[in-house]
Amino acid sequence: MPTFKLVVSDPKTGRAISKELKDQLAQPLIGLKIGDIFDAEVIGIPGKIKITGGSDRAGFPMRADVLGGVKKYVLLTKGTGLRKAEKGERRRKLVRGNMITEEIYQVNAVLVEGKLFKEEESTQPQK
Repeated sequence: MPTFKLVVSDPKTGRAISKELKDQLAQPLIGLKIGDIFDAEVIGIPGKIKITGGSDRAGFPMRADVLGGVKKYVLLTKGTGLRKAEKGERRRKLVRGNMITEEIYQVNAVLVEGKLFKEEESTQPQK
């Protein structure tokens, strides 16, 4: 059975939460791709979230331009999975595909609709 660490960010407040999803809670994420928007009520978060990325247990990042749930060597010039390279430099790196499978460990997402935190939680006390 799959186990995921779901990290959901709220761009309005700048805060994020991390949630461990196991077995039945993790099943709705299987088969989703980077960029998919889905109703997060099934995993216990109010609103809708958009999948923005993730990584597997070994730390290899997911890339939106690699199709499927495969692990693949791709030739990169910039972007996810490659640190800043010199001008004109290309490197072959191992990355994951854009689909969430059971091998994925961490899933990153952003809140599209709804509120992640209640109003009284998000306000900071004045000093």
